[in-house]
Amino acid sequence: MAGPPFRITAATLDVLEALLGPDDQLYGLKIAQNAGRKTGSVYPILARLEEAGWVVSEWELDEPSARGPRRRFYRLSPDGLGGARALLVERRGAVRQRTSTPSRGFAPRPAPEWRGWR
Repeated sequence: MAGPPFRITAATLDVLEALLGPDDQLYGLKIAQNAGRKTGSVYPILARLEEAGWVVSEWELDEPSARGPRRRFYRLSPDGLGGARALLVERRGAVRQRTSTPSRGFAPRPAPEWRGWR
């Protein structure tokens, strides 16, 4: 079986994992946040996945409000869903369900105990 028609990087795997997550209203910024990646790397990955037929997208139907311009929503196609699951199992050993908190990126350390001035 031939591999996917796009380059597989750690960022690509993170984006696929975010797309497999429980959220069904995924737009570019939210995908980037869930993947723990910057939008400058996520949008080109989404474009490659869409070109390969793994992702489909559509513009938000609601009129733009005070929050900003319309968003473009992304989801895995049926082929992309199967391909993403298989690829993640092959490359990472399992498909993890993402929560709204990314597993990558900044994680604050607990504050050291204050011992006062001596």
